[in-house]
Amino acid sequence: MPERRLESGELLAIGTELTVGDTRDTNGGDLARELTTLGVQVGRLVALPDELAAVTDAFAQALTRADLVVSTGGLGPTPDDLTREAIAAVFGETPEVDRDLEAWLRELFQRRGLVMSDANRKQAWLIAGARALPNAHGTAPGWWVDASDGRVVIALPGPPREMRPMWREHVVPSLLARGVGSDRASRTLRLTDIGESTLVELLGEELLRSRNPEVATYARADAVDLRVAAVAPPGDEGHERGDARELVESTVRELEHKLRDHIFGRDEETWVDVLGARLGARRLACVEIGTGGHLTALLGSAPFVTFSELLASATVFAHSDEHLEDYAIHVRGISGADVGVAIRASDHGGDTAVSIAIATDAGTSRVSRIAFLGGDEGRRRAAVAACAELWRRLDAAPG
Repeated sequence: MPERRLESGELLAIGTELTVGDTRDTNGGDLARELTTLGVQVGRLVALPDELAAVTDAFAQALTRADLVVSTGGLGPTPDDLTREAIAAVFGETPEVDRDLEAWLRELFQRRGLVMSDANRKQAWLIAGARALPNAHGTAPGWWVDASDGRVVIALPGPPREMRPMWREHVVPSLLARGVGSDRASRTLRLTDIGESTLVELLGEELLRSRNPEVATYARADAVDLRVAAVAPPGDEGHERGDARELVESTVRELEHKLRDHIFGRDEETWVDVLGARLGARRLACVEIGTGGHLTALLGSAPFVTFSELLASATVFAHSDEHLEDYAIHVRGISGADVGVAIRASDHGGDTAVSIAIATDAGTSRVSRIAFLGGDEGRRRAAVAACAELWRRLDAAPG
């Protein structure tokens, strides 16, 4: 088999339930994230119906572009489970029942006091060049197929409860042993109080269109993420290959200088992580007015939040912000917390007016702003604004 490092990949999600919208493909995002971490550049994520011609063509086309093709779904026992047939057709092979797999399947049914249907025998199929991937949580073994040119096809079951253990326990170790990924690195800066359009103006299109490093923005529910990714640049004659991590870090340092007032977190950090670090041993108590409990939902069961009963049951609707600071002082006092925060949201001509009061040992402050959009989305943005204000205020609060 030719030496080929698996540096590029494509993902195929197979099942008509996906293409008609009855089921959402969560596997694709999980696998894309894991492959990216392994240094594989994912070029496509495609959902396909249970049609043999469409699935066969998708595998064939993907193998012309990518070193690694990973599919999920279509490994069941029914006639519309066609992933094995499609892979076999691409490689010009005829699937045959593997006796060891068949014995394993029959034993699964016998343990449950059931007789295995003839339809299940297709789940014991293999082709030349393929090996089975054990499934400890179902009756559908996966496939690992080595192509003659060094490319690899991996077929995984669709149910996440089966796919994820198979991927983690059998596929990833094999990929690492096989040689996967290029020298890639990435970092994510998590931003608040700035939109994507403002970022474009601030950073410039030249940087955002750069291919190496690649700088991309993503609007999340709780932040705008700025992701910097790079591949190690080739070395010049007489010089060693460049370093991907250093390329990323130098770009991140440049961005940190421009965006220092907006970077609240990095990589996988959430508001709970960031506020928890700012609070240290201190405790936080909150009261929400007109937000529908969105601040509660955002902070979840964070260990630094106290007096959660008030968080969950605060349905007082004040008519003005006049006493909002009193709410923050009061909730801090009656809960014994170190920091009290009160937030009030109200409609404002299609947007949402937000006021936030914070009480600490250093004193009390109140700010007001307008959150984009009204309704539930405006209330969600109001909760994010409260987290951002806490992040800024707690930076100066005593530890």
